Amino acid sequence: MTLYAVNRNAGEAVYLQIARYLRQEIKNNYDAGDFLPTENDLAARFSVNRHTIRHALDELIAEDIIERQHGRGTVVLNTLLDYRIGQQTRFTETFSSLGKITGTSIIRKVVIPAFGGVARRLDVEPNTPVLMIETLRYVDDQPFCIISHFLPIQSFPKIGTDYHSGSLHAFIQKHYEISIVRKESLMTATLPMGEDASHLQIPKTFPILRVKSINIDARTLRPVEYALTRFRADRVQLSFVP
Repeated sequence: MTLYAVNRNAGEAVYLQIARYLRQEIKNNYDAGDFLPTENDLAARFSVNRHTIRHALDELIAEDIIERQHGRGTVVLNTLLDYRIGQQTRFTETFSSLGKITGTSIIRKVVIPAFGGVARRLDVEPNTPVLMIETLRYVDDQPFCIISHFLPIQSFPKIGTDYHSGSLHAFIQKHYEISIVRKESLMTATLPMGEDASHLQIPKTFPILRVKSINIDARTLRPVEYALTRFRADRVQLSFVP
């Protein structure tokens, strides 16, 4: 057991020093589902009383880093990733800026007739051919979300054959010189449907966050994409930015 000496003359409360140290240790050495040492063991490690340890743990509980489980101890939770949804949010760029490794795999590409909701959101006539690309996005090699992209095929004829991975919006900007901005997003909590649970590696009874977004051409203000995203609710904290 590594002992840690708190600085009682540092001008910072002892419990906050301990919370900061444990926060970093959990980040470096623990996985979700791991249990921390007992409060007695931690008190001995830091040479403080249990009340101080409990106060430090309360700080981490308030941050959703750990959770007390009656009769079992204190368990490490999945770390929630902050995902800001704004006018020009891009999955790859957002997480790369946080030092995260992202990945994309394409589940399917298929041309379908635009049905009710898709036709309305893309402002096209019913039965207009649209391309649906369904992608599975990873963060640090863990499934993070599934996105169903619906795009008018006449506007983007090459996407079906030429897009293979990475940022779809960056691909569109590069090949079509269209800058895509978000017009609106609607979020609901629900249960996974179809094969989503399998792709996200969660039980079918596990909740997801579903976000419906309409994205438009920044120049013409015409809808160019309707996106239906399903996030693992245990991995994300969504922040909607105007």
